[in-house]
Amino acid sequence: MEKRIVECVPNFSEGRDMSVIKQITDSIEGVAGVKLLDVDPGWATNRTVVTFVGEVEAVVEAAFLCVVKAAQLIDMRKHHGEHPRMGATDVCPLIPVSGISMDETAAYARRLAERIAKEAGIPVYCYEYAAFRSERKKLAVCREGEYEGLKPRFGVPEQMPDFGGEKWTDRVALTGCTAVGARDFLIAINFNLNTTSTRRANAIAFDVRERGRVMREGGSPVGRIMKDDLGRERFIPGSLKSTAAIGWFIKEYGIAQVSMNITNVAVTPVHVAFEEVVAKAAARGVRVTGTEIVGLIPKSVLLDAGRYFLRKQQRSLGIPEQEIIRMAVLSMGLDDLKPFDVDNKVIEYMLDKKEEERLVDRSVTGFILETASESPAPGGGSIAAVMGALGAALGTMVANLSAHKPGWDDRWEEFSDAAVRGQELVRELLYLVDEDTRSFNKVMEAFGLPKNTAEEKQLRTEAIQEATFYATQVPFRVMKASMAVFDLAGQMAQTGNPNSVSDAGVGALAARAAVLGAWLNVRINAASIKDRNRVEDLLKEAAGMAELARQKEDAILEIVNAKI
Repeated sequence: MEKRIVECVPNFSEGRDMSVIKQITDSIEGVAGVKLLDVDPGWATNRTVVTFVGEVEAVVEAAFLCVVKAAQLIDMRKHHGEHPRMGATDVCPLIPVSGISMDETAAYARRLAERIAKEAGIPVYCYEYAAFRSERKKLAVCREGEYEGLKPRFGVPEQMPDFGGEKWTDRVALTGCTAVGARDFLIAINFNLNTTSTRRANAIAFDVRERGRVMREGGSPVGRIMKDDLGRERFIPGSLKSTAAIGWFIKEYGIAQVSMNITNVAVTPVHVAFEEVVAKAAARGVRVTGTEIVGLIPKSVLLDAGRYFLRKQQRSLGIPEQEIIRMAVLSMGLDDLKPFDVDNKVIEYMLDKKEEERLVDRSVTGFILETASESPAPGGGSIAAVMGALGAALGTMVANLSAHKPGWDDRWEEFSDAAVRGQELVRELLYLVDEDTRSFNKVMEAFGLPKNTAEEKQLRTEAIQEATFYATQVPFRVMKASMAVFDLAGQMAQTGNPNSVSDAGVGALAARAAVLGAWLNVRINAASIKDRNRVEDLLKEAAGMAELARQKEDAILEIVNAKI
C-alpha cells in the first residue's frame, strides 16, 4: 500500500572538483528506486549538499554507496573549507517523508551507521533521533573539534564514535568520521506581504518565530537591550514553536516577505504557521497575499492544510487528494507569485513519475480494450477490484452529496467521516487492481525459472508455490475491502441524501460482484497450493464472506427499493 519514503541529505567535504562530486552522485543514481533531487556545491565551504529520495531500503543502500565512494575520492588530510566538518561524508541524515515513523527511520539510520563502520571502516557518530546518548542529539557535540580534533577522542569511551573508533589508523586519517542521523523534515516557506517595508516584515517575523525578539526597556524598539544576571540578552518568545523567521524585501517581486523555516511540522504545521502570520500581520495593518514554498515538500503537508481549511468551511474531507491539495493551494495562495506545480513540488508525485504505467492510470476505454485483448492480464481478479472500487466510489459520492445538502449543515461531519472511509477503500481497491496483475506476472516469472538440475527444479517449485500463494492472498484482500463497501453503501441508503439512494444501491451491486468475483480467483489459485494447511483458514473465511455478501446486498436493495 503506502510506500515508505525517506529523504537523505548527505554533506560531502568537496565543493570544488565537479568530477569528484559527479562520481559520488553517480553512485546514488545507480540505485534503482532512488531519485536525485538536488546537488548544491559550495566553493568557499568546499562542501556539497546532496538531496535524494526514495523507498527506505533503496535510499539506505544509496547512502551507503555514496559514503563509500566519497571515502575513496576525498582525502581529509588535505581538506580545508569554511564550514565545520569531520569526514569525507560529514553528515548523512535520513528524513521520514511518508509511510514511515521517525522511530523506524532512526532504526534504519543506526543500521546504516553500523554497516558503514563494519564494511567501509569509517567510524560513525549517531545524532538527532538516532543518537544513543542524549548529548549526542546535537550534531555540534558529535563534531566537536572537527576533523583536526578527532584523533585524541579515539579509544576514549566517552568521546569515541558509536561505531568504530577503537584506535586511530591511516584509514581513519584519510576518511575522517561521519555523523549518521534521523531528523525532521525542514519546510522553507515565505509569506508574501502587501508592503515593501522590511521593518514591518521583521516585526511580524519576530512576533511569530520561536526565539522571538530581544527584550528592550519600555517595550520600545529603540530601548536599551535588557540582559540577565549572566549578561545574556533576554528575549520575548514568539508564538510558533519549531520556527525561525526573518523579514526581507524581494526586489524581483517588489514586496516584503516573512521568510520562515519550520523545523518540525508535527509541532507547527504549515497551515498553523500561515494562520498565525496572517493574524499577526493583520494586527500590524498588513495583509498576507499568498505564500511561497521553497524546495520540495511531503504530500502530507498539503493534505493536512487542505483538510484544515475544508473543516473551517464545514465541507466534506472525503474528496480525492488532488482536490484536497487544490484547497490548500487556494487557501494559502501558493500560486500568488507563480504557478504552483504540484507534480514538481511534492516529493511523492516526483517519485511516481519513474514508475511503470499502471492499469488504473489508463482511460476507461484503454483499460477495457486491454482487458479484451489476448493478454491474460488484467483478468478477473483485477476486474473484481475495479468493481469494488466503483462501489466504494458510489458510496463516497452519496456521502459527499449528503454532506453538502442544503438544510443538513449540522450533519456535515457525519457524512464527511463516511466519505473519508470511502476514499480509503477506493485507494486500497485501486492499488489491488494492479497488484492482482503483478501477482499473476510473478507466477509466470516463477514458471520461467530454470529446471535443469534437481536443485533448480526444487527452487522453481518453491518459487511457484510462493507466488501462487501471494496470488491467492491478493483477491482475498479484494474480498475484505469490498465487504467494507457494504457498510458504506448501507449507511448511505439508510441515512444519506434520498435523491441518491439508487446510487447507494448500485454501489451494493458492485460490491457483491467484487466479492464473488474475487472469491472465484481465490478458489482457482488456492487449488494449486500443495500445502493445504496454508489456505484452509483463508478459504473458510472467504466462503463466509461470499455468503454474507449476498445477504448484505439483499438487505441494502430492500432499503433502496422501499425509498424509490
